[in-house]
Amino acid sequence: MRDSVAQRRDLPALTLGISAYYHDSAAALLRDGEIIAAAQEERFSRRRHDSRFPAAAINFCLEAGGVKGSDIANVVFYDKPLLKFERLLDTYLAFAPRGFATFRASFPIWMREKILVKGRLRDDLERQCGIAPGMDGILFSEHHLSHAASAFYPSPFADAAVLTVDGVGEWTTTSIAHGQDERLAVLRELHFPHSVGLLYSAFTYYLGFKVNSAEYKVMGLAPYGRPVHADRIREHLIDVRPDGSFRLDMSYFDYCTGLRMTNERFDALFGGPRRKPSDPLTQREMDLAASLQAVTEDVVLRLARTAVDRTGSRNLCLAGGVALNCVANGKLLRAGIAERLWVQPAAGDAGGALGAALAVHHMHLGGRRRVEARDGMKAALLGPSFAPEEVAERLRDSGARFEKLPAGSVASRTADELARGRVVGWFQGRMEFGPRALGARSILADPRRADMQSVLNLKIKFRESFRPFAPAVLRERVAEWFNLDEDSPYMMLVAEVREDKRVAPAPGSDSAEGVEKLNQARSQVPCVTHVDYSARIQTVDARDNPAFHALLSHFHALTGCPILVNTSFNVRGEPIVCTPEDAFACFMNTDMDILVIADCLLRKEDQDPALRTVPDPSALDD
Repeated sequence: MRDSVAQRRDLPALTLGISAYYHDSAAALLRDGEIIAAAQEERFSRRRHDSRFPAAAINFCLEAGGVKGSDIANVVFYDKPLLKFERLLDTYLAFAPRGFATFRASFPIWMREKILVKGRLRDDLERQCGIAPGMDGILFSEHHLSHAASAFYPSPFADAAVLTVDGVGEWTTTSIAHGQDERLAVLRELHFPHSVGLLYSAFTYYLGFKVNSAEYKVMGLAPYGRPVHADRIREHLIDVRPDGSFRLDMSYFDYCTGLRMTNERFDALFGGPRRKPSDPLTQREMDLAASLQAVTEDVVLRLARTAVDRTGSRNLCLAGGVALNCVANGKLLRAGIAERLWVQPAAGDAGGALGAALAVHHMHLGGRRRVEARDGMKAALLGPSFAPEEVAERLRDSGARFEKLPAGSVASRTADELARGRVVGWFQGRMEFGPRALGARSILADPRRADMQSVLNLKIKFRESFRPFAPAVLRERVAEWFNLDEDSPYMMLVAEVREDKRVAPAPGSDSAEGVEKLNQARSQVPCVTHVDYSARIQTVDARDNPAFHALLSHFHALTGCPILVNTSFNVRGEPIVCTPEDAFACFMNTDMDILVIADCLLRKEDQDPALRTVPDPSALDD
């Protein structure tokens, strides 16, 4: 390993990892290499993609570990700000004089908030968290090394190829590494400005969505389109070689020197200016999304094949923002390039906090790695939890009216409400780490109802009607409903609904275009079946999440269907709920019917209407 983390041997058993000052700030705490807690700052601050110092997340981690700030002498930051500044400076010099105005405007901010990070971290840690590590006690990993460590060390593999793909770290945009026991060696890197993540973000921008926030919308839009522009993308924008390495033609992009992702030449290539966010989505945008998705999948599969060939390992781990592209992950699994695939559930920058801490523990402290049969992420349930007595007290203080359920009846009563067509807010146990709700902070519904996708999108999530929903399915039943018989506990794989669970298309439906396809039932579980018969699957195992498994089991017993719609407990523009108060507010401000928190069941009709403040969907941020 390079000197990307300071060479120190005197760290205590407690290691704190931090990501901050860019987007998705987070903190993670290890004790002797075991993951004790991890959380994103946005869940506490209620500020989506919060980039500020993660004081609340750190203080939660300390509380969860039963330790004080003074018990931690060292922390690890997830990247190297000075290398980032070197890239910024070199880029502007390479393109000078173009972009000088942008550089002049950003330079003071970099000096104040980015370059002097060590001093800023020390001050924030001491002032807000009671941690006084000293200047020598703050270590720095490299961005892609943090991603790679987050992917390999918690994985269930003693030996694995590791592929990381995102926008950009310091210089690196893509890396291949080889993990063996405690060792993790980076074998190959691709550097800025050539980036699949930034290519995806450029199209996100061009399609009228928010960069670094809405790339997943482009993935969800792609099945409505046809990849008619894929060859044009390959011919003009990206030169992809057989081994997956690539170069972008930067004459179509402005992200090196300006405040835009694309330029007029890009507009001309695709026949017009970028879509305004307020404009309706047309078949053109859907075809562009489909074309981008096809090219991205091709690059990822080629890179994965190279990673497996270079390392000789038949196990593959993924991290980085592009690893959240579960459609590409599903195709990668079906391609058989690797025998086993594991994707870090917090694959984006938040997971860098965890990876930085793991890199230090294993690569510099000589910490022994314990390879778990499933993985070391504890089902990603690493956030705050609340005891039933505390939940009841907080709900009373919020003005909520609720029923306390008898012991052992929470799952059966909730399943009964779901079987009656009710939409349920489900809040149980520790909050999830990463962008997916996995049955701890979830909104649930019956997937058999053909109208449920529109109900959830428009009346509860306040978001675009085209957005698909994911199925949570009993692990022991997944192969009966989907073309998948693998663990997918983190909702990171897409697979098709089995032929025998599909329904015949309605007469004349073949001529439907775009979002018109949305209203056509395609399977016995239409709410979780996308227009191409695919579904983003979460398998639920009794060992990982017994409460959620029990709920699915009761619903299966009532209905014969082992599946529930599972979407994150939030509305558009807000982070997933963290506390009982957050959950109650979201419940009151949407058309959810039932809220179940611990053993408390709330019905909408029992609540005081004065506590409802309906948000204006048009004012919500993407």
